[in-house]
Amino acid sequence: MKLVVVSAGLSVPSSTRLLGDRLAAAVARHTPAEVEVVELRDLAVEIAHNFTNGFPGRALSAAQDAVAGADGLIVVTPVFSASYSGLFKSFFDVLDKDALEGKPVLIAATGGTARHSLVLEHALRPLFAYLRAVVVPTGVYAASEDWGAEGLDGRIERAAGELAALAAGLSKPRPARDGLEVVPFADQLAALSPGGPSGLA
Repeated sequence: MKLVVVSAGLSVPSSTRLLGDRLAAAVARHTPAEVEVVELRDLAVEIAHNFTNGFPGRALSAAQDAVAGADGLIVVTPVFSASYSGLFKSFFDVLDKDALEGKPVLIAATGGTARHSLVLEHALRPLFAYLRAVVVPTGVYAASEDWGAEGLDGRIERAAGELAALAAGLSKPRPARDGLEVVPFADQLAALSPGGPSGLA
């Protein structure tokens, strides 16, 4: 599995990058993963230039290619003004509009207070739904008090397991339960598409 972590942390060291690293390590415990980290802090100037001239610089182009070619993404942003950071949003604004279509994404964020935890649901999840990514059910938010506290490790492991399973395509046959055939969601979705097995066109 090619796993790309997109971190919008600004400081060094960064709690945002730390959360991304812990999530990536957890995914690697579930499935073999080749991990690449994209630090948006290092791409800020090229992102700004891309907006003004329409062309990505070499480093930004490489980051865009990495994201487009990933089997799964972990995206982590610090919370600014009760939402994702401008740098984080700008990076996804300069991606090709189809780059994330159908791509498994784990959303995560860091902040100074637990009161901003809903940023995952009111900001990040709608953004990646709009980009037609497939967002795992469990998002991970880490407030300052969460580091070293009970609960964060469990959320990381649950989200990582969901991303690993989704990136695997959920294509492995599942055992029947009580005589009922369990059909993976991806197969059900394909059956509903024009020209799919259902015969709908």
